[in-house]
Amino acid sequence: MSASFFSSLEEFRKGRDEGAFSIEESVRHYLDRIESHNPSLGAYLTVNPNAVNRARQLDNRKARNPAQSPFYGYPVALKDNLHAIGLPTTCSSAMLANFRPVENATVVDRLLKAGAIVLGKTNMDEFAMGSSTENSAMGPTKNPWDPARVPGGSSGGSAVAVAAGLAPMSLGSDTGGSIRQPAAFCGVLGLKPTYGRVSRYGLVAFSSSLDQIGPFSFSAADALALTVLVSGPDGKDMTVSSRDPVEMERDFAMGTRGLTVGMPEEFFGEGLDGAIAASLERARAVWESEGIVFKPVRLPSAKYGINVYYLIATSEAASNLSRYDGVRYGLRSLSVPDLKALYENTRREGFGPEVKRRILLGTFALSAGYQDQYYRRAQQVQALIREEFDRAFHEVDLIFAPTTPTPPFRFGEKVADPLSMYLSDIYTISANLAGLPALSAPSYPTPSGLPAGAQLIGPAWSEGKLLRMAQVLERAVGTKRPPDLFSKKGETAA
Repeated sequence: MSASFFSSLEEFRKGRDEGAFSIEESVRHYLDRIESHNPSLGAYLTVNPNAVNRARQLDNRKARNPAQSPFYGYPVALKDNLHAIGLPTTCSSAMLANFRPVENATVVDRLLKAGAIVLGKTNMDEFAMGSSTENSAMGPTKNPWDPARVPGGSSGGSAVAVAAGLAPMSLGSDTGGSIRQPAAFCGVLGLKPTYGRVSRYGLVAFSSSLDQIGPFSFSAADALALTVLVSGPDGKDMTVSSRDPVEMERDFAMGTRGLTVGMPEEFFGEGLDGAIAASLERARAVWESEGIVFKPVRLPSAKYGINVYYLIATSEAASNLSRYDGVRYGLRSLSVPDLKALYENTRREGFGPEVKRRILLGTFALSAGYQDQYYRRAQQVQALIREEFDRAFHEVDLIFAPTTPTPPFRFGEKVADPLSMYLSDIYTISANLAGLPALSAPSYPTPSGLPAGAQLIGPAWSEGKLLRMAQVLERAVGTKRPPDLFSKKGETAA
């Protein structure tokens, strides 16, 4: 069975309905690739032991009722901060190493209702705090393009699962770039929807005002289909909009000629690697050849994005992670002479260094005498960032920017320098602070053959337009796959 068994959701639907393969064959194909490649990549933490049985059940039902959803029998991977009954939710943390949820995340319920099959849970930075998937208590995930380099984070496992052909699509979460940055580093498409587009119910909270769930895929059309499927109102999450997800399909079906795209001067200056800049210039030329017009725009407060993010996100993290105390669920320290020691020892043993660092930062920012000086002021600057995006979108339809300042960096290169690591997300954080949809689309590789990502940011609810732009670039660049993982007979790297 080849790696090009099916290359898109539409090909899967057609092959399934025409009998070219069974659902069980499709699932076994991916399970075989996981068995072969996951030991060296570390993309999955858990493989669903019930995946084959569910595939057989769906095959039997299909024989009785051939008309099914495109996602009927479709294999999908989940980031391990999304609850799925029957599988652990660890958040790649010792704190939750043995935790099993009693209900599904809303996005998982919607996948299962459509007939999708969960292949397993993917590795991540602990509690989604990181940009390299080096902060996982379960071990790192390696970039399939170069195992000496990081895959990005915090959704590194979900990005690698798709890039390496261990899943056709996956879901991740994005708080400050955690979908888009690993998508860029792994050469796949990653979309962060508008805040409020997708229910966060059943997503383990990091920063509740910034977290959002979104897809990884190789194509814009597939990302659209998965986003539409999991979007829409949910009575379990009051922050979700009542907007009809079908509007994304309408926007996606429109043409791109005549669109005006802004290029923020603040994002194309000092600090941008030359290889990334050259890749983005080629991407821009593709879009210009399709009649898309580019013009400079200003986002002067974006330079404060890192500062604002690491005050707001850590403050909310400190609050959200206070529930892990050894009393209710998760790890409970065995060294407990009294209640105070139970709290202290459980949290010291259960959390890794980066999580502890962010809890301390957030606790300080919220402490008496400092809350107005830090947290409140950060919220004020956040409001300025939102206003500047609003003004920019009165001049342009979308915004074009780098996803990352550099190609994928090497393991250990930034671990000892947290600020350098935090700057990996310098171009992605603003979209989260403003609650806007944004994606990273595969751009032209660097001269050394490493992936590069082109970021597109749009006004609220413009996911369809973003994906339409990404599809134009996708047709020019083509689908690139790590050659070392797609070199056997019958497989393809392009």
